[in-house]
Amino acid sequence: MKFRPLHDRVVVRRITAEEKTAGGIIIPDTAKEKPMEGEIIAAGPGARNEQGQLVALDVKAGDRILFGKWSGTEVKIDGEELLIMKESDIMGIIETTASQKKAA
Repeated sequence: MKFRPLHDRVVVRRITAEEKTAGGIIIPDTAKEKPMEGEIIAAGPGARNEQGQLVALDVKAGDRILFGKWSGTEVKIDGEELLIMKESDIMGIIETTASQKKAA
């Protein structure tokens, strides 16, 4: 199934957090918080301003983002848990440097 968000909404896949702390302690599933980092899967065309003109989004598919803990609405599309949220719920885009891209 294909899903295309409308207006200024985006579809986000959560990026899972590390299973261990910096000290090497393994975190059980019951103690984990939902990650607040994700990857944009799809983005709507944008919102309309007061003059009726389309204002494009600042984010695009493939961007890694940070969002609020309670942001968005959880949905299941093709068996995958995703979030749908407005662009205004996004706190920022995570930019990767060239050295980080090589390490990945």
